[in-house]
Amino acid sequence: MRSPRIVLAPTFRGWSAQVLFASATLFLFAWPPTASAQSPSGAGAQQLPPATTAQQASPPTASLAAPLSTTIQPQQRLTPEAVIEKIVAQEQAEVGLLRQYSPLVETYIQYLRPDRQTGTAPAGDKYFLGRAALSRGVELEPLDREEGVKHKVLGSWASFFSSEFLPRGFLQMIFLDMNGFDQAHYRIEYVRREFLGEVRCLVFDVDPSKKGDKGRFVGRIWVEDQDFHIVRFNGAYGGSSLTSNYFNFDSWRTNVGRNLWLPAFIYSEEGSLRDKRSVNIGYKAFRAQTRLWGYNLGHSRQEQELSKVLVEASVGIRDQSENANDYSPLQAERSWDHQAEDNVTDRLERQGLLAPYGEVDKVLETVVNNLEVTNNLDITPEVRCRVLMISTLESFTVGHTIVLSRGLIDTLPDEASLAAILAHELGHVVLGHRIDSQFAFFNRLRFEEKDTFKHFDFARTPEEEEAAKQKGIELLKNSPYKDKTGSAQLFLQAVRNRSKEIPNLISPHLGDRVSANWAVDSAVFAAKSSADADKPADDKAATGEKAPGEKEKPAGNVIAALPLGGRIKVDPWNDQLHMLKSKPVGMAAEAENTPFQVTPFMPYLTRVAESPTGMPANVEAAAKMDAPPKPQISQEALPGLPGPDPQKP
Repeated sequence: MRSPRIVLAPTFRGWSAQVLFASATLFLFAWPPTASAQSPSGAGAQQLPPATTAQQASPPTASLAAPLSTTIQPQQRLTPEAVIEKIVAQEQAEVGLLRQYSPLVETYIQYLRPDRQTGTAPAGDKYFLGRAALSRGVELEPLDREEGVKHKVLGSWASFFSSEFLPRGFLQMIFLDMNGFDQAHYRIEYVRREFLGEVRCLVFDVDPSKKGDKGRFVGRIWVEDQDFHIVRFNGAYGGSSLTSNYFNFDSWRTNVGRNLWLPAFIYSEEGSLRDKRSVNIGYKAFRAQTRLWGYNLGHSRQEQELSKVLVEASVGIRDQSENANDYSPLQAERSWDHQAEDNVTDRLERQGLLAPYGEVDKVLETVVNNLEVTNNLDITPEVRCRVLMISTLESFTVGHTIVLSRGLIDTLPDEASLAAILAHELGHVVLGHRIDSQFAFFNRLRFEEKDTFKHFDFARTPEEEEAAKQKGIELLKNSPYKDKTGSAQLFLQAVRNRSKEIPNLISPHLGDRVSANWAVDSAVFAAKSSADADKPADDKAATGEKAPGEKEKPAGNVIAALPLGGRIKVDPWNDQLHMLKSKPVGMAAEAENTPFQVTPFMPYLTRVAESPTGMPANVEAAAKMDAPPKPQISQEALPGLPGPDPQKP
């Protein structure tokens, strides 16, 4: 006989209307507008809404033998003091948790000057790339070509500000307070509830208990309301002096796993061009972006593949040696170069400098496919595209792999300008400009990470650049982009005009400067103009074209280039790249046209969903590798993004 106290599955079937009404009432009042306890900030502060615990009240139970009866248990609530205690405990645990990670850290700074059209414009820049050693606090190991780069980079940065202006100062902004965040040193006052993306947060104002306490955070924090992690904090460290300054910053953490929020973006800004006192003393106003990624670098994909359960076929293996399986000398040469290419891309991906293959690469390959099809090219091995993770504007080829930096893709205004860059790099592939075959030997890639940019240099010789330029012109003339080169010309002209203001942004680490592609697009544009000049005047008038010598006036407020971060978002855990899915903003004001400039971060926060299949992580990942899905590339991924046609024959 069954026990009369077996719990029913949570279903509405068989429930009375009164039970449904009571359940709905419980749900609606789970977050009452006031709390019974006062906020620790004292009288006059808003009261904190009681938060629910992670384990919600059990659904009503009923007997199978007796008629349905329901007892509604009051939902457990946390007092304001308990909520604050949980926030403090989570932040202290976060500091300890971060010590096990060594992410890549990139900081890019732009100094500002007044500009009549946009209000402000770049007036110099600085760039830093390194790996954080969080186990030792906020230590950084720089990546650069030069010997003694750590002291040179820090010394050059110090000369622009003060002796305290160091890259590790920006890295420090991933912590709310390195000296300890607790109720003994801070007053925490509840403000309101607010959504950051899809994550509901509790908002608090935070102030040190003692005024003038140096290094203590002053500002506002956002706390997600499930596990009470701080996901955003906006403010500054207090206690600045004439010899050291703490800058205003906005620090964001993203959810990369269950109960795991890691620092990803930091926006900093200091000084104002409208502040006459700052201008009079010669203080340089600046904006800065700091990005962190590569938390889960290593051999995770290889380990997942190793752990796959492979089942051998029941039918024996048939010897097919009679087929033509041997490599000719030419095929062997191609295979050797392909091995070197794979070795280089694999090493860069393991270090977090190259993004894993994903949807952004497919967008680039769609444009390359258009260039190949319209020029009747059949390239073997096939051309692949990858994305360099850094913000500097650069492009290069590694054998048959075309690499564009994330910063370059971010700032391109449309598909035609992207095609101009890719056509130049495709010219190197078509002409057979080879990779250094020494990288086919695996021992040649055994070097320390800090020496990466010394061993890898994919810049081409002037002769190869000139040949690729001519081939790129030919490819663009026969492509669907031949009549859309205006935007590409404006982009490359903007790079040229800003070259003295953003020298570090356009200085490549591995490849060639983007400004080298200027001749490609200009030549195509000139060829198109000369062809149009041969048309009769009557034909031009009928089609609305300009007469010879008449200059094309650019449309008002034309966007020549986008700000940094305009297209791609980065998953800081696995380095996967995704195209931004932002809503159209309508016509932008002239002051909002900010090419290549630093802007604030405003990520759309989400929670990582649980695996719907319930499979173990390694089995699920292995299954996905065996049959990788082909994501549909949205037409909104890039303005004017081509469809799947034309296809290769």
